[in-house]
Amino acid sequence: MPLRITSAPVSGVKKNKKPASLRPRASPFAAHARRKASAPSSSGASKPYGEHEYGQGPLPDLGISRYIPETAPVNDVVQALQYIRHSMFEDLPRRTGMSSTRTAEVLNFRRSLPPLASVAHVHTLLNSPTKVEKEIMELVHAGQVRRLIVPGRGNDAAGLGDCLVLTEEWERLVQDSPALDVSLKGKFLELLGRLGNACAIPGAAFSLPETMALVRAGFLVSSSTLAKGSSSLASLPVFAATSTTTTTTPASSSARRCGTEQTADVGSSCRSQLHTATLFLSLPNTGPYLRLLGAGRSHLLSVLKRAGSSEVPGHLLRDRWNGAVKNEKNFSVAKRARGEFAGILPGRTKRWKELYGMNFRWVLEEALGAGLIEIFDTGSVGPGVRCL
Repeated sequence: MPLRITSAPVSGVKKNKKPASLRPRASPFAAHARRKASAPSSSGASKPYGEHEYGQGPLPDLGISRYIPETAPVNDVVQALQYIRHSMFEDLPRRTGMSSTRTAEVLNFRRSLPPLASVAHVHTLLNSPTKVEKEIMELVHAGQVRRLIVPGRGNDAAGLGDCLVLTEEWERLVQDSPALDVSLKGKFLELLGRLGNACAIPGAAFSLPETMALVRAGFLVSSSTLAKGSSSLASLPVFAATSTTTTTTPASSSARRCGTEQTADVGSSCRSQLHTATLFLSLPNTGPYLRLLGAGRSHLLSVLKRAGSSEVPGHLLRDRWNGAVKNEKNFSVAKRARGEFAGILPGRTKRWKELYGMNFRWVLEEALGAGLIEIFDTGSVGPGVRCL
C-alpha cells in the first residue's frame, strides 16, 4: 500500500460546483479591451472659447433677436436717458477684493462722470429709428433735452461724439459748479436758453476772464484743443510773468521795456484769438467719459473674438466679461465652504481695474447700437452674440 508523503490532498477543502443555471451571466462587454481613463488631449484644451460646450461649428442662427428692446424697461426717450444714466455701473459687491482707497477712487470717478447718453444707445433700447429721431427733435426744440456734438469723435453710429443730456441735469451741473460765480452762472444759462440746438458759440459772447473760467470748469472747449484730440480741457493762454527786480542799467531797462511790450503783445494776441475763435459747449469730464466708453466697447469685442467664430451665447459672454468672479449663489457658497475654487474676486478683473465695474448689459447695448455686434436667436441656448 503506497504511503502518502503529505496530507495536502486529504486536508484540502473542496467547494461544491454550482450548476450552470445558477452561475452569474457574463457581461456583454467582457470581451472588449479595457483602457484607463486618460486626461484630455492638449489639442482639445486649446480649442477656442465656447467650442467645448457648443461644438465645433457656429451657433444656429434663427434671425435677428429683439431681446434688448423687448426687455428694456423704457418706453420713451426721457426714460431711456434716465435708464442709461443709472445702469452704467454695477453696485459694489460685498467682497470686492479692493482696498478702501481703491474703492473710494472708483466711487468718486463714477460720481464725476457727466450725465450723457449716446444717441446710438437710445436707438438700441427703443428700436424705432424714425419715431425716436422725431421724438428727440421735439424734446430738443421744447428745451427738455440738449444734443451735445463733440467734433472729432465721429458722428455716425460707431462714433462717440453724438450724445444727449437732459437740460435739467446740465443746469444742475452749472449751478453746482464751484468754479463759477453766481453772475456768470446766470449769464451762461441764459445763453444756453437762447442757443437752442446749437453747440458752438462765438468767443465774443463772454469776456476773457469769463471765457477762461468756463473753460477751466469744463463747460466750454476751444477748437484748438479739439484738434489735439482732447475734449476735457481747452488750452489756455499763458501770460509771461514780468520781473519785479529793479535796476538802473540802461540794458536792463531796455530789456524790461522789451519784455513788457512782448507780454502785452502776447496778451493782446490771446484776447483776439479767444474773441475770434469758435468755442464749443461741453460738460465737465466729457473726455474721461468718452474714453471709458471706448475702452468698454474694445474690451467687449476682445472677449467676443476669443470664440472660434467670433460668436458665443450671451450668457457665456457675460460670464467671460465678469471674469468668473465670486458670487453669493448657493453652489458658489458651498464650493467656498469646501475650500474649492469659486472664481476670483471682482477687484482683480479688468472690469473693475480699468472699467470701474461697468455693467455687462450696458456695454452690450452700447456695442449693439454702434453696429459693432449683432444679437441673434439660436433657438437652443438663448440669444447669441456675433462680432461684425
